[in-house]
Amino acid sequence: MEMFGNFNFTVLAFSCNQFGLQSPEVNHETLSILKHVRPGGGFVPKFPVFGKVKVNGLNEDPLFTYLKESLPSVNPVIGDINKFYWSPVKVSDIRWNFEKFLITANGIPFKRYELHSPIEKVEKDIVELL
Repeated sequence: MEMFGNFNFTVLAFSCNQFGLQSPEVNHETLSILKHVRPGGGFVPKFPVFGKVKVNGLNEDPLFTYLKESLPSVNPVIGDINKFYWSPVKVSDIRWNFEKFLITANGIPFKRYELHSPIEKVEKDIVELL
């Protein structure tokens, strides 16, 4: 947001507890967790942080169904299925926290990034869309 916030761009953040049960907080606690725990250090997001959603499984949020149907999985490794808290597990599923989707200003899914994708790659693609 600091780099692209003056353009037609925003980050949307969604909390999810389906990956190793790492986000057990309730919605009203999320901003405090970000500020004081992870990442901590007084961090205050400069973008919308939505309530907790399910991104995989039978009760996944329709937004994530749409994104996953629009953009193929970018990580062939499923990972430790014992740390997944959804069913059924599908090839298109989001593998872990911090997977990212880049969407055009018109709402068209453009690119999907696995959690270890270098931020410079994401930045380059954002510049391409701007």
